[in-house]
Amino acid sequence: MGLFNLSPDIPWLSLIWLSMVVPAVIIALIPAKQQEAMRWVGASFSLISLILSLLVFLAYDPVQAGFQFVERLDWMPQLGISYLLGVDGISLPMLVLNGVVIFTGALMSWNIERRTKEYWVLLLLLTTGVYGVFVALDLFLFFVFYELAVLPMYLLIGIWGSTRKEYGAMKLTLFLMAGSALVIIAMLALYFGSGLRTFDMLVLAEHVTLAGHLQRIFFPMLFIGFAILAGMFPFHTWSPTGHVAAPTAVSMLHAGVLMKLGAYGCLRAAMWLMPTGAEAWLPFFAVLTLLNVLYGATIAMVQRDAKYIIGYSSVSHMGLVMMALAAGTQIALTGAVLQMFAHGIMTALFFAVVGRMVYERTHTRQLPELGGLLKVMPFAAWMFILGGLSSMGMPGLAGFWAEFTIFIGVWEKYPLIAILAAISIPITGAYILRAVWAVFDGEVKNPEFHRLPKLTWQEYSGAIILAVILVAVGIYPAILTEVIDTGVRPVVTQLTGVVVAER
Repeated sequence: MGLFNLSPDIPWLSLIWLSMVVPAVIIALIPAKQQEAMRWVGASFSLISLILSLLVFLAYDPVQAGFQFVERLDWMPQLGISYLLGVDGISLPMLVLNGVVIFTGALMSWNIERRTKEYWVLLLLLTTGVYGVFVALDLFLFFVFYELAVLPMYLLIGIWGSTRKEYGAMKLTLFLMAGSALVIIAMLALYFGSGLRTFDMLVLAEHVTLAGHLQRIFFPMLFIGFAILAGMFPFHTWSPTGHVAAPTAVSMLHAGVLMKLGAYGCLRAAMWLMPTGAEAWLPFFAVLTLLNVLYGATIAMVQRDAKYIIGYSSVSHMGLVMMALAAGTQIALTGAVLQMFAHGIMTALFFAVVGRMVYERTHTRQLPELGGLLKVMPFAAWMFILGGLSSMGMPGLAGFWAEFTIFIGVWEKYPLIAILAAISIPITGAYILRAVWAVFDGEVKNPEFHRLPKLTWQEYSGAIILAVILVAVGIYPAILTEVIDTGVRPVVTQLTGVVVAER
């Protein structure tokens, strides 16, 4: 049983994504000069969406498991398209993650003064798409929400970004559009090849009527199409560039949530709906993810820009997620979803500190130009250190349990890959400690740093929320893992059934 019951007559999942559409409409109608009102509307509804997500999470019954809070409405029955929503142990942590990141990101957006109306509308529409992806069970609806989440990024980076923002926005868009093209092809293969003429993922997963040889052809298209957004090697190069160019809140959403959409799509769509193709291709992708992990960590080690360090660190950590997906075991998939959550919170905290607290005050992210900020902004320093410890996999923080679970799960399937991937652990520790030393340790290098503006209540509040979650999940990971375990089990059953059938 969940902690309490929610009325089945209320469309809770629709309310979650609509809680982002409503403020977008309200802000669009507010006069342009009333910027403070726009901020309060955006932040207030972001908090409402977080509360709704937490209510659904706490009301979910892990004993019953499966998809709950299901909403179904025929949309285009002639084409087999329906408005079908539901949540399980995989999507629930992602809903909460998105709620936390958009609320804290809204707090970090309080300083946006240029074209404030357009910024908030695009930010909220992006979040609408993310929520929609995590609750959609119709593949066509899934793709519609997916595109809604991706497209606003171009404008958010191109208009409000920095550091080669036009280049970063265009590169991101081209890569993700190429991925979307692959996803569409694979979707149509499932639609026509299965003979079911439906986009209902529950039906497609139950029957899996797409022939094995067709799965082997179209699985890599669907997997890679989503994996591009997850930053999988060698399709990762858009990611650090996009992180650096994006404004703070968008960086938080970009690394904290959007990259998880890619991994979620790989798990929910590709692996669940094409298990035969997964069994054939996942060993190959496991090798690519090893390059992700080691390459990302190594390149992060030599960066001089603090945002680039976080960007390449995200490539490495998302590589661990994709590696766990490639392993496909119960423990590995549980670790993958837990890592998506832990990395999302950790990276949001990183970008809040580096992008909002440090860069927007010092106007530099170059490590040689910083130094001694522990004496000027000790709160920011300790928040960065906490995020760094989680990134390093320090026991007692969320990152430890995520990585530990992943390595156990990957060892079950690919022990050599697990051993080689472990090389990234000391490298991660090295670049995190290097960043802490360069930015916060020692004497204040620039006398102007003594006159930096004080942190705002929004910055304190957002960072504290993220930090508390890292510690809470680190102390009691079962609050997530017990739910996640029920969600990944059907995917493992699909993959295991393929292996047994082939034997």
